[in-house]
Amino acid sequence: MALLTPRDLENLSLQLEESDATIKRVTGLDVRGICEELYGTRPGAQKIGIIPITSGEGVIGNFASSLLFIAQYFGLEGTITEHPDITGYYEAVSQGADIILMADDHMFVAHNLRNRKIVSNHVATGVIYAEIASRFREASSKDILVIGLGKVGYAGAAHLVKKGFNVYACDPNREFLDKAVKELGINPYCREDRKRFSMVLEATPNPDTISEGMIEERCLVSTPGIPCGLPPEIGKKYRVDLVMEPLVIGVASMLYSVI
Repeated sequence: MALLTPRDLENLSLQLEESDATIKRVTGLDVRGICEELYGTRPGAQKIGIIPITSGEGVIGNFASSLLFIAQYFGLEGTITEHPDITGYYEAVSQGADIILMADDHMFVAHNLRNRKIVSNHVATGVIYAEIASRFREASSKDILVIGLGKVGYAGAAHLVKKGFNVYACDPNREFLDKAVKELGINPYCREDRKRFSMVLEATPNPDTISEGMIEERCLVSTPGIPCGLPPEIGKKYRVDLVMEPLVIGVASMLYSVI
């Protein structure tokens, strides 16, 4: 997905509050409840070590503090290391961290040092946003559309296939689409089919990926994408319930999946 900017992380608590309210209204559970059911785990006394990484484009402003907020919101003790990189890793481990959170330009991971579970943000985000989409209480069928089959979308599509949904997907990269068709058994979606969906997982970094012909009235679009793939005028016209939040939901999924 697109690299986060400090602006994306402004008012994170408000963004979470709004997203959580929507999620609970359309699925019956908030993010915490969905994660507990999805992974069968609950936060305990685990300590989170958050390590700033300076490689590549460097540290994103507000990122480490945002991760600390998320850890504490879900009842975990978190600490941002004083030093970055390898020195920070040594510091976190020496201070008794159970779970490490760290990210560079290409990978953001949670690694539980006690049980050895490790997960990338790509996978955890794809799974949780797919799970949210699949729980839409007003869904008209088991058909669900995945837009974008990169690392996030592929993980989400795989999760939905395992849950028994009829997964349709599209991606301008034919190689990505062919891979998903072959490995997951999903259905390629063509706009000319004029098939409409009440559940959509949008997993691209592009705007305006959702057109009128794709969605039913009163549908749920679940997307971690920046910018949003749902044009505002279409969302309003079709009374779309939109779940979109830049960081918290994906990180919650990461933490619950490695506990």
